[in-house]
Amino acid sequence: MAVVAGIDSSTQSCKIVLRDTDTGALVASASAPHPDGTEIDPQHWWDACRTVIAAVGGLSGVSALSVAAQQHGLVCLDDQGHVIRPALLWNDTRSAKAASDLVAEYGASRWATDTGSVPVASFTVTKLRWLAEHEPDHAARVAAICLPHDWLTWRLSGSTDINDLVTDRSDASGTGWFSSVTNTYLPSLVRLALGRDDVVLPRVLGPCEPAGHGDPGQGWDRVVLGPGCGDNAGAALGLDLAPGESLVSLGTSGVVASVSTTPTQDESGLVTGFADATGRHLPLACTLNGSRVLDATARLLGVDHDELSRLALAADEGASGMTLIPYLEGERTPNLPDATGTLTGLTWTSMTRENLARAGVEGLLQLMRGAMDAVRDQGVAIDRVQLIGGGARSVAVQTLASAFLGAEVVVPEPGEYVAEGAARQAATVLAGLGQ
Repeated sequence: MAVVAGIDSSTQSCKIVLRDTDTGALVASASAPHPDGTEIDPQHWWDACRTVIAAVGGLSGVSALSVAAQQHGLVCLDDQGHVIRPALLWNDTRSAKAASDLVAEYGASRWATDTGSVPVASFTVTKLRWLAEHEPDHAARVAAICLPHDWLTWRLSGSTDINDLVTDRSDASGTGWFSSVTNTYLPSLVRLALGRDDVVLPRVLGPCEPAGHGDPGQGWDRVVLGPGCGDNAGAALGLDLAPGESLVSLGTSGVVASVSTTPTQDESGLVTGFADATGRHLPLACTLNGSRVLDATARLLGVDHDELSRLALAADEGASGMTLIPYLEGERTPNLPDATGTLTGLTWTSMTRENLARAGVEGLLQLMRGAMDAVRDQGVAIDRVQLIGGGARSVAVQTLASAFLGAEVVVPEPGEYVAEGAARQAATVLAGLGQ
């Protein structure tokens, strides 16, 4: 029997799962919180990672480990491997102007062709431009740039040499300076953002390529380290998605991520051309509004989510003409950042609690259908959907999803799919080594 570990270092917390490679049985799991905020000292990630490792009894019985983590975060290191400033996370929007400037300077079509994506404020390249413009002293000290999962894998190895940094295609594809078609960095785009390209970028490993071993100083030298991946790629791997399948995640935001054998190049910017963790591609569309549409509708009606579902399913299809356009926080897909929500079709007969509940559920599903259509418009087939996230627990959402999304819908048991994907990757790397 071998035991493998998968770590998910998300925005909110660090989670670990241990799996038996022979039976697939869960051996242990644990979690630890991360501080709130849109920038964070990476030491907090390391502290939480150490905490969850200790909580499952350490790594003495673990044969392989991989880390999946939040994408896009900018971690800047000096030539001694020290963190220069707190990492700017994906949800830090101070780089919005930098994003629009970079798109104007390079052109949306060239961005899409060269990197598969048109950068928005979440992308690492925009944060690097912001750093160069607003903190030139910090920018001048940058000797290496990495992402959250890269940095944690490096720390787990015990190395202090920035030349030992590694990453994978999935996370590199979200930086804005990597092509997942040629699997190469584009130093000219680093130079466009930072003003120079004499920095160390993590070596990009293949999907099954080991990243070395754990820190011998911690007694982890027997632990094989996997290449790791970004969180969306980890979730796709944990769900074992195949081409033609998509995950639709209804969390705070909504995510549609589809496995594809061919890359996408959407110059509109609605679909980001990410890579997955298997050597394929993971085109993704994201909405700003997700499960909180259901929360807001339930709050307005003064009911819990079970009653919201009961009310919604008691109404007729189309809610007697009542329609909710749920741009409650603006919207990303479609790109309407300053929009607000709209409730239309109110008549004496349509204004019922049941119809309002139905309009909330249908509005959310219609929004996700729009994101799916944006991916489909790139030539990506979506025949089957795995519906996950807090909003997927709604009985009304489960009941209506297939009709609205135009695909077979499966609702798997709730689970830590990002961490499970990392564990699956660790097991694959171990098998490739014949262990």
